[in-house]
Amino acid sequence: MIAILLAVTLAFQAPANEGEYLYRTLLLRAAPGELLDVIDMYVDRMPTYRMIGEPPFMMRHSQGDHWDLLLLFPMGSFSEYYSQERAFRRATAGRAARLPWPAFERAVEQLVAWREEVYVLGPPPDVVAEAFGENSYYHVEMFVALPGQREALLEERRMENRYRAAIGLPENLIFKRVAGAHWDSYTIGFYRDIRHFAASADIPDDKKEAGARSAGFASADRIGTYLRRLIQWHNDTLATAIPNLSPTGG
Repeated sequence: MIAILLAVTLAFQAPANEGEYLYRTLLLRAAPGELLDVIDMYVDRMPTYRMIGEPPFMMRHSQGDHWDLLLLFPMGSFSEYYSQERAFRRATAGRAARLPWPAFERAVEQLVAWREEVYVLGPPPDVVAEAFGENSYYHVEMFVALPGQREALLEERRMENRYRAAIGLPENLIFKRVAGAHWDSYTIGFYRDIRHFAASADIPDDKKEAGARSAGFASADRIGTYLRRLIQWHNDTLATAIPNLSPTGG
């Protein structure tokens, strides 16, 4: 009985900004002059993705890392995604589309200079959809941890979320790697616009200091240095919503 109550308590305490839902993260850099065509291809493909219940969340690079687009495809789990039922739905939708899946992938390939994929566990799609639905400006931080520091890095990300909550800033969504590219984890911060992103500059120093200490940091000015003790490198990217694309990928 004690074990059951403990499990239930922990379940209620699980943070909403991370989870065990599987996503495929696709990063693309378009060939010179082809970015708008790549965007148009994925926007046009959304009805097909919706037919199979797998519309990706999308964002467009503004400044920072060298990718142009980030697409976050909901999968659920590997066994669920590759089940016969899901495979049949994808095949059926592909046959009904203007471009069958192989032809669509070849057409995209002709317009793309670089691509990278990483499979991650993150919050449920409804949490991600709500974040995209309410915001159109994003801060993506991608990390490679030092050896043996992957879990400590995830805990640091949670500490930063506690700090952000304490000073009244939106918490980041946390995604952790299970397969694919070299990134161990990444977070996405969601903001209404660039002014919302810059709002931390107006927060009083004493409030930041109190928030940092309550989150477990030595002080507010030690947050960045503590993070750097855990990582080999990281990339920051500011990105924006894609016009005329619904926040749930449709």
